[in-house]
Amino acid sequence: MLFQGKSLSAELLDAGVVEFKFDAEGSVNKFDQETFKEFIAVIEAIKQCKDAKGVLVTSGKSNFIVGADITEFLETFKQPVDELIPWIKNGSDVFDAFEDLAMPTVLALNGFALGGGCEMSLACDYRIADTTVSIGLPEVKLGLMPGFGGTVRLPRVIGADNAIEWMSTGKAFKPAQALATGVLDAVVEPEQLRVAALSTLHEAIAGKLDWRAKRQPKLSPLTLSATEKVMTFNTCKGMVAAKAGKHYPAPMATINVIEAAADLDRSGAMALENEGFAKLAKTEAATAQIGLFLADQVVKGKAKKASKMATKQVDRAAVLGAGIMGGGIAYQSAYKGTPIVMKDINNEALDLGLSTAAGILTKLADRGRINAKKLAGVLNNITPTLSYEGVKDADIVVEAVVENPKVKGMVLAEVEAAVAEDAILTSNTSTISIDLLAQSVKRKDKFCGMHFFNPVHKMPLVEVIRGKDTSDETVAAVVAYAAKMGKSPIVVNDCPGFYINRVLFPYFAGFSQLVLEGADFTAVDKVMEKQFGWPMGPAYLLDVVGIDTADHCTGVMSEGFPTRMAKIDNDPVSKLYQANCFGQKNGHGFYDYGKDKRGKPTKVASEKAYQLFEVEQKDFTSEETIARLMVPMVNEVVRCLEEGVVGSAAEADMGLIYGLGFPPFRGGPIRYLETLGLDNFIAMADKYAHLGEIYQVTDGLRNMAAEGKSYFSTDVKTA
Repeated sequence: MLFQGKSLSAELLDAGVVEFKFDAEGSVNKFDQETFKEFIAVIEAIKQCKDAKGVLVTSGKSNFIVGADITEFLETFKQPVDELIPWIKNGSDVFDAFEDLAMPTVLALNGFALGGGCEMSLACDYRIADTTVSIGLPEVKLGLMPGFGGTVRLPRVIGADNAIEWMSTGKAFKPAQALATGVLDAVVEPEQLRVAALSTLHEAIAGKLDWRAKRQPKLSPLTLSATEKVMTFNTCKGMVAAKAGKHYPAPMATINVIEAAADLDRSGAMALENEGFAKLAKTEAATAQIGLFLADQVVKGKAKKASKMATKQVDRAAVLGAGIMGGGIAYQSAYKGTPIVMKDINNEALDLGLSTAAGILTKLADRGRINAKKLAGVLNNITPTLSYEGVKDADIVVEAVVENPKVKGMVLAEVEAAVAEDAILTSNTSTISIDLLAQSVKRKDKFCGMHFFNPVHKMPLVEVIRGKDTSDETVAAVVAYAAKMGKSPIVVNDCPGFYINRVLFPYFAGFSQLVLEGADFTAVDKVMEKQFGWPMGPAYLLDVVGIDTADHCTGVMSEGFPTRMAKIDNDPVSKLYQANCFGQKNGHGFYDYGKDKRGKPTKVASEKAYQLFEVEQKDFTSEETIARLMVPMVNEVVRCLEEGVVGSAAEADMGLIYGLGFPPFRGGPIRYLETLGLDNFIAMADKYAHLGEIYQVTDGLRNMAAEGKSYFSTDVKTA
């Protein structure tokens, strides 16, 4: 054995072949600081071995390398740029040193080769993969660019245009695609991988393959003429700018680095990559997107843990209420493999539920995402029924009838009598107290909320709402079922609006007050969409939610929090509701909706809305508009953390990203708060404290700021 470490080993085999194996002590191979130290030692051991003639790179796991250890990033990235550049250079130098070994190198590639794993593969002379491979450079999704030579080697292996597509999208590619572009040299079945890679290495050692010629382009400038460079980079910049926008700097920064390095050799190009990576590491977008990734891991980890803890397995489900929401829930369960019974009181409703599911499936089929067999299989997994007899075998029931506590209570009592004693009952409610609804059932420990978001098949979040009597076993089973449905479940405690709607309505209240003071709602929407980054501004979102629904929820929140969320006099939402303007539901709200001559949807500001509000218009700066809407929302998120409504800052962030479309490049409300700086946020909020309680920060937040603490590493519960 030439070298044996915790993650890496090097062993001299027959015929001068050194097997360089990645096999970490944990579940996956990844690049962390310890692995880099061992990597350097392996390279030195190979250099010192006089009998070494070639290197076979392998993995001892089902995946090659999943990337770098992201958990080390945020703390490291706090360093100044001039300290980050040598830090990243130390890493990329190791890849260069491996690439410079005076012998051929062949990779036997299996499973995931992402980020640093892909870059390790590019540092090898030949890449032989099996059919399980998924390879790519996803750094852009973290607000970064490749940092271990990806921007240098990939363009020189597959061409600048293909490389830019790989890096700007961050997609992972299957073997056939990677082979076609030239990233891979061959693809074989898994059982043939080692033999094929060794055969390639023996041929290279014997001189039958010119490995030096294969390596040379990666050490040299790009072979592009002046005209080709202009066309390639200008075209790519135009496409990336249109798609990424100004809030995501990483894709454009990556192109700029590749372009600037086009005429340089590896050393010069790598220096530009080191600098570009370090600069991106200091951006707010990178901080937010890395935080987002880590928060997502927290949510997924909790769901995985719940699945292991769940004592009740869900093999058959039922949904009560076959409207658009019920149909969406039925589709999602059936599509992910859990058969579901859909119950309603009339055939017309059942037809609507089935047509909702069929419509989603048809669109997938039209796009080539599923075949006819899969479509039929999903529909066969949905059983419509008019009788409670049809749901008696369900392991879990999702009640999704009209948002009325009396109706829901009656339905829950009826279905409880029809199902087995160990069946779990849930209510898909957006505002009604779970403890209130629990009064209608006998087995309160087996009841909780399961709040889906519309459209169900697109929105990732499910709020699992724990009532005061809900058992841990019930919560675990419901979380496991939601995860099985392909959703990201977050457990929250019962309160008016639960978590998502509770923090949304102070945001709407800030908007309403701003409109009453003379703000043009179209201008507010433009600022919140184009500058802050929401997919919809507040006026447009209210129209999509439904003005009637929003007005109803405002009443619920007012009852729940009478001092902080009391109904606003002359609330624009209430005025629209009273004028029968329900938003997209009937084509009239803040905007009027219709179709143009070609049948495409149209949206124009409603003159009727302006007349209803009867206010003299006034201009507000973008900064003031953002503050007036975001301070109330962030304050309420902080309160939810302090009260234990939501369990952690990570879940608070992911809830709003998955449930409301909070701008991902801002990382969620708590990441946004900490990026601004707690002291800066408090100063901004205090400026508007006279406007009401929703603008007044908590004592807990002031204490966090005074003590220099972070919500991501501190238990902030105060109640």
